[in-house]
Amino acid sequence: MACDDVPTVLLLDGLWNKTVAAVRSLGERGYRVAVGERTRFAPALFSRYCSRRFLHPSSATSPDAFLDALEKELRVGGYDVLLAMEFGTQVLIARNRHRFEGMVRFPFASADLAIRVQDKGELASFASALGIECPATFRPQGPGDVHAMAERFPYPLLIKPRLSSGGRGIVRVETPSQLRKEYPKVCAVHPSPILQECLPPGGAALGVGALMNFSSEPRATFAYRRLREYPVGGGPSTLRVSVPDETLCRTTERLLSALGWTGVAMAEFKVDPRDGRPKLLEVNPRFWGSLHHAILSGVDFPHLLCRMAIDGDVPPVREYRVGVRSRSLIHGDLMHFVKNPRRFHLTPRFLDGSIPDDLLSASDPWPVVGRVATLIPACYDRELRKTMLG
Repeated sequence: MACDDVPTVLLLDGLWNKTVAAVRSLGERGYRVAVGERTRFAPALFSRYCSRRFLHPSSATSPDAFLDALEKELRVGGYDVLLAMEFGTQVLIARNRHRFEGMVRFPFASADLAIRVQDKGELASFASALGIECPATFRPQGPGDVHAMAERFPYPLLIKPRLSSGGRGIVRVETPSQLRKEYPKVCAVHPSPILQECLPPGGAALGVGALMNFSSEPRATFAYRRLREYPVGGGPSTLRVSVPDETLCRTTERLLSALGWTGVAMAEFKVDPRDGRPKLLEVNPRFWGSLHHAILSGVDFPHLLCRMAIDGDVPPVREYRVGVRSRSLIHGDLMHFVKNPRRFHLTPRFLDGSIPDDLLSASDPWPVVGRVATLIPACYDRELRKTMLG
């Protein structure tokens, strides 16, 4: 434990709103919080609760240099817990966990397990074997396989990269000829994409955030419904509301326990309007974008994960406030408003100022400046621009 028995935490991936949410939550609870990112122009580094800024090489393009810098920072920083907020950073550190043993606690699953959970094809097969319903999923061997079988698939279909998140790389196809045309394009960028049934419109989009302890036992779950997304047709939530869904929470816990999962994860479901039953779409084996919403509703996942890392376990959290709304105005809900043809008929209204925002905060206003400031390095840093735009 750091001096004065106050935990000291290093959060990585300061570019994202979810990192801002974690910094604020931990800072308000009295933690000493440092934030790492490849650029000083990142929202979480602007928070009043960020006591130290750790600038480092890119973990994506310079992983060895990043690991060297991280090891040096951990040796001098006196940190109790290290939290990676993005999947790529999480997996890189998990693969090199041996370098940091004895320096800091890193409460995440192994890299191999994280990749297995992220793989949409593997996950659909595993979940189906447990009796958890998923949309019909096909795993073709390549473009040749798709070309030969295109007439047999049900349409419309989604071509889905196995390891992407946030809707990146997903292509909808309506006909066999369109599938034959688009599949090789996706395959060239994302090897061996899966094909998945596109559920009919009208069903609710649901998410369940979860925390599993080191024995893969559930310690917290939180369910919410997406009210708006960007892109409008499907993507990260821009407006959401907490809901009571005991069944879906238990389903998520059962899946993660069977996987042997440790740490945080978020399962995405969509209700099939044909039978009214939720179907599992994917599991994000990391902190998710709407993390602030869970904290706002009473399930403080960053704090619980830190306490679990320090104390070995935490008491289960079974209750949270339902009916709580939150949104991500910049740039998610703003872009939803711009792109939605029914923009002036949204419920709740776009200009409803009573809904808490992921980034905007009167008590901690400077991360908004940080969000705008990210445009500076994005102008000349191609990799950063690609990261921001997905």
